[in-house]
Amino acid sequence: MLKMLTTQLTGLFNRLQEKEEFSIEDSARLLAQAVAGEGTIYLYGAKEMGAVPLEAMYGAEPLKQAQILTAEQVSNVTLADRVILFSRKSTDPEALEISQKLADKSFPFVAVSTIDKNSETQGLDTLADVHIDLRLTKGLLPDELGNRIGQPSSMAALYVYYGIKFTIDEIMAEYE
Repeated sequence: MLKMLTTQLTGLFNRLQEKEEFSIEDSARLLAQAVAGEGTIYLYGAKEMGAVPLEAMYGAEPLKQAQILTAEQVSNVTLADRVILFSRKSTDPEALEISQKLADKSFPFVAVSTIDKNSETQGLDTLADVHIDLRLTKGLLPDELGNRIGQPSSMAALYVYYGIKFTIDEIMAEYE
């Protein structure tokens, strides 16, 4: 089972690299504007996606000028700041509430989630300036009954986060 999981995760990361490479670069450029200026990069993680803001703040290599964003703190965001939202699905209610407040004020932000194609609700993919689709619409592994299990959304989001972070670091190295 572990070998199958490793194979499927490798495939997922390869798909993200191939299909979302330009969105990751666009996200990094947008977020780097806060680092180059006087702004802050705010990170929000819905539910299990809270792992990403924690990694950005307390990991071995913290993201420069980063702060964790909560729903209550959205009013603290300024035009100099940039925001990145992580959620499992593009229709997560809390992430949508935050993104709507940001969009209403024309604050630039990035969203990372799996597009929920079955929903009629406007999703993060339509509200964000840049959206990265995690492409986790079903489980990675088959179970004994023929169902699909294992949706490692936070692992996929951390992969995307690191892609963005390393690109920001490259941009800032060139800027300095």
